[in-house]
Amino acid sequence: MQFDAPLIRGTLIQRYKRFLADIKLEDGSVITAHCANPGSMMGLKEPGVTVWLSKSDNPKRKLAYSWELLELDGAMIGINTAHPNRIVEEAILAGKVTELAAYPSLRREVKYGKNSRIDLLLSGGDLPDCYVEVKNVHLLREPGLAEFPDSVTKRGAKHLVELGDMVAEGHRAVMLYLVQRTDTDRFSFAADIDPDYAAAFDEARKRGVEALVYACDITLDGITLSHPIPFA
Repeated sequence: MQFDAPLIRGTLIQRYKRFLADIKLEDGSVITAHCANPGSMMGLKEPGVTVWLSKSDNPKRKLAYSWELLELDGAMIGINTAHPNRIVEEAILAGKVTELAAYPSLRREVKYGKNSRIDLLLSGGDLPDCYVEVKNVHLLREPGLAEFPDSVTKRGAKHLVELGDMVAEGHRAVMLYLVQRTDTDRFSFAADIDPDYAAAFDEARKRGVEALVYACDITLDGITLSHPIPFA
């Protein structure tokens, strides 16, 4: 996934009301940017960190700037949770996710379960349909260890149950965790933050739901899926 235009550098003043961030640009001006991230952003919202913004030329947008990346201790971190589905979709179509490369057809946001939509539905050939749910990961509390989630996610636990239901119906179901930071080499669940999610994952695995974890390459030009990383 490539950014549409060169990113703009700034310094974070504050993130507030979940979806807003005040940022000081290099020319000294202060703008309010959209923060497309519903999580807690634990460890990623300290005032003074270097951030990178995109700017829309759509005159109908209330906020022209969007917070895309930040730099922290030499690492690049993607915080825009609107991007992971696109990043994974591009990688699957390019054959970079070997576990899912055999499927010739991909559809987005298909209705399934109880009033839900699956992020990606793969199908074709003699293969069972494959339901792929994508989760963004950027929490790090221990060097090298990416964790999910960074806040309680009842919706995420619900998705795990519904993926298990798809397996029970004879389909394939995959939970893909996309780690949007460049300083991790393993993955685990933050069970202290959301024990119900960790328990739901264990139950989903028993029901046959598969789990994949992939790292990203992140630059000022774009974000692309890189390589698998193991569970801790």
